[in-house]
Amino acid sequence: MILDGKCPTGPLSEKWEKHRHEMKLVSPANKRRYKIIVVGTGLAGSSAAATLGELGYKVEAFCHLDSARRAHSIAAQGGINAAKNYPNDGDSIFRLFHDTIKGGDFRSREANVYRLATVSSNIIDQCVAQGVPFARDYSGYLDNRSFGGAQVSRTFYARGQTGQQLLLGAYSALSRQVKAGSVTLHTRTEMLDLVVVNGEAKGITVRDMVTGKISCHAADAVCLCTGGYINVFYLSTNSMGSNVTATFRAYKRGAFFANPCYTQIHPTCIPITGEHQSKLTLMSESLRNDGRVWVPKIRGDRRAPGEIPEEERDYYLERKYPSFGNLAPRDISSRAAKEVCDAGYGVGSGGCGVYLDFAEAIKRVGEDKIRERYGNLFDMYQKITDENAYKQPMRIYPAPHYAMGGLWVDYNLQSNVPGLFVLGEANFSDHGANRLGASALMQGLADGYFIIPYTIADYLARTQPGKVNTGDPEFIKSVEETERFIKGLLCVKGKRTVDEFHRQLGSIMWENAGMVRSRESLTKALSLISGLRAEFWENVRVPGGEAELNQELEKARRVADFLEFGELLVQDALHREESCGSHFRVEYETPEGEAMRDDENFCYVAAWGFRGDKGPELHKEPLVFENVQLAVRSYK
Repeated sequence: MILDGKCPTGPLSEKWEKHRHEMKLVSPANKRRYKIIVVGTGLAGSSAAATLGELGYKVEAFCHLDSARRAHSIAAQGGINAAKNYPNDGDSIFRLFHDTIKGGDFRSREANVYRLATVSSNIIDQCVAQGVPFARDYSGYLDNRSFGGAQVSRTFYARGQTGQQLLLGAYSALSRQVKAGSVTLHTRTEMLDLVVVNGEAKGITVRDMVTGKISCHAADAVCLCTGGYINVFYLSTNSMGSNVTATFRAYKRGAFFANPCYTQIHPTCIPITGEHQSKLTLMSESLRNDGRVWVPKIRGDRRAPGEIPEEERDYYLERKYPSFGNLAPRDISSRAAKEVCDAGYGVGSGGCGVYLDFAEAIKRVGEDKIRERYGNLFDMYQKITDENAYKQPMRIYPAPHYAMGGLWVDYNLQSNVPGLFVLGEANFSDHGANRLGASALMQGLADGYFIIPYTIADYLARTQPGKVNTGDPEFIKSVEETERFIKGLLCVKGKRTVDEFHRQLGSIMWENAGMVRSRESLTKALSLISGLRAEFWENVRVPGGEAELNQELEKARRVADFLEFGELLVQDALHREESCGSHFRVEYETPEGEAMRDDENFCYVAAWGFRGDKGPELHKEPLVFENVQLAVRSYK
């Protein structure tokens, strides 16, 4: 099937405005007749629920945590992009659009990315009005800093707490609507299934995580804002509760999963220290504004960094990519770090690390200025490593971080299942094969504040409100299937813990489908995952019962989905016989060791449909570039 992204016609700069005027509206008096379910209350979910509630819709928001304030969005550190050109350094909407298209290695939709760049400035104004404490310069204007993949300073920030401050702004807006009665917030409630009635998404099946009760909720439309799937690697920078269940269950109900092989590895994380770890810690990409990345020029050099003279240091990013230097994009920086470590130049225990050095910046602007910009990040690093990064370089290494793939959506953020809208990291739409730093927060808030209010209205205006209720057969069947799935997990009574299976799956994925992939490694991964999945259903042990608080049961359900999803991710990576962005196949690289795209055969979105035991079915959305030229992606 060839998919239609439903992008508007006309000049790029006028598409969104034209589309807004062409879409149908729901009158204020009729909005209260419609109910919308929002699953997830991170930046995309909280902003969507708050905005839809403010408009007058009845909104039910679901959060598997005890508070929306604990969503993983809070962990974003470095900043949020916007094309305001405050530094007067040549930025513009088109430049932000072009940087994002190029950063994604020409594997994203032009129309979506340009719309994102267009509304980016509105996001900053909205957040300032909410009281988000962005950093300001001496004159009182909002300050900017640089991020990877750009030669301008367009990133707004609040020290190293940008995600936290933005989420608190969205949470305050959400809380206002909860108090007003337009939004009902269900905490400690996890979505386990999507209910589709006559081909349209009309509700969800959930489990109360405290009592274990399974129940259904009906609505006129469903918005999934449940984040990414990067915990398929087990060790990642994501919160341990981040999972794929909501989007994967939607996939099994007919929604297409697009580009699952596009997984981002972040170059600036604290290195792994042993098997005792359950997650990894991100050091913001913003640190690369002032920190210089280097390794010793002598293989296996174990001297303290202060003992290695300047002429014996290899500032490899500055050497390989002089135009961007330490601010090369994440995929390129990550592979470069792996390359030098694999060659024996890595530092720290096991040689899996490179230095991020602030000595020159401290000498140039003073320690107080560095402390002002990044103080909380330096404090976090010291608490974890017991090392003072003001006195010696940080040690960093790449780690799984973000999912560019997700459920397929059209220009309206609607999946191929009518009534199912997907926002933020849960959809595939804006980042292509590699996300530029500081664009995740931008996309989540753009989707929630400025896009979904228009596009969901166009769908609802064509829909009769309250067509279904939880007594319909599809809802009853969904509850029965969910209960049967849970009982099946509890009945295995094997000998291995859920964490053991998850850790083993993560090891398979990282070793065979991580930063570097090949036909051989991906084929091996498929075989290993298949065997592990079979063993899971024969030997997993899930203690406790279903009608109670049971965190092992929660984990078991998520890992069961990760095991199936892992196969889908690997099949997508095996299918895409090219290298692009974060998807790097060793068979397809340039003589310089960079990613080599195949635009003739793979310039499309790969969207997979579920077919049970027959295996996933491929659907394609061709990518057409009318405003940027397909070119070799160079940052030299």
